[in-house]
Amino acid sequence: MHDCPSCNRAFETERGRSVHHTTVHDKRLPNRVCSHCESGFVSDYERKYCSETCLDNAVSRAGSNNPNYRGGKTEATCRYCETTFEYYPSEKSGLLCSECVKTAPWRDPPALEGGTNSRWNGGKQSVECTVCTATIDRYPSEIGDVVVCSARCRAKWLSESFAGEGHPNWKGGDTGPYGTGWAAVRRQALERDGHRCINCGETKEDLGRNPDVHHLVPVRVFVEADGFQRTDAHVLDNVVSLCPSCHRRAEFGHISEADLRERAGIDSVPSEIDK
Repeated sequence: MHDCPSCNRAFETERGRSVHHTTVHDKRLPNRVCSHCESGFVSDYERKYCSETCLDNAVSRAGSNNPNYRGGKTEATCRYCETTFEYYPSEKSGLLCSECVKTAPWRDPPALEGGTNSRWNGGKQSVECTVCTATIDRYPSEIGDVVVCSARCRAKWLSESFAGEGHPNWKGGDTGPYGTGWAAVRRQALERDGHRCINCGETKEDLGRNPDVHHLVPVRVFVEADGFQRTDAHVLDNVVSLCPSCHRRAEFGHISEADLRERAGIDSVPSEIDK
């Protein structure tokens, strides 16, 4: 029989007594016995010790009882000062004592200047500036087809190299004077468009001057087309008023010709021009 420790009621099984004590007396009875202090304690899973204190007192973690034990310290001789020192085998191989680790020459960084650098390829070389022919020193990695000595020479080289046919937007160059009829049709376009940009609406007053007048079909097309002259480009249905900003956008194709014709109220492309 199993007696209840609180009310002395007898039970045929230990489980019956435990259920009774938890339900009636609102306290669980010990279900484990500590392997160190042998006192009873409650635990829902298998445990040998009732507390961390009993675990520490019962189990030694010193020396070989430590789960990380690697055989204790080992003696070695320092490579620099030749003194004997001890180190744990779990650390890297004992090569230097603690003093030499702090002060030994191996701590100094290697010389990486000039020829001692693994990427050394001869240093700077003397070359001539492509523009002014002044002698300048440059690393091999900085020497290409063009070498310049200053921002001024670079700007001059860019200006000369990317002018005319060298410019990616080259379209044949200047077509020369616009000739007869241009002044008149320009004046008519400004009057028709109210002296304002037909694309963004900027006025003569906003710009401080009249807007530009842009040819929808470029003058060069008339110049190069058989049976036409440059003056044939100067008709009211082929020109629109644009501010300088919109004029540049139109020249580079960022504003469509169809949109400009619609905004200016121009119905069709000038006839017989093969664009």
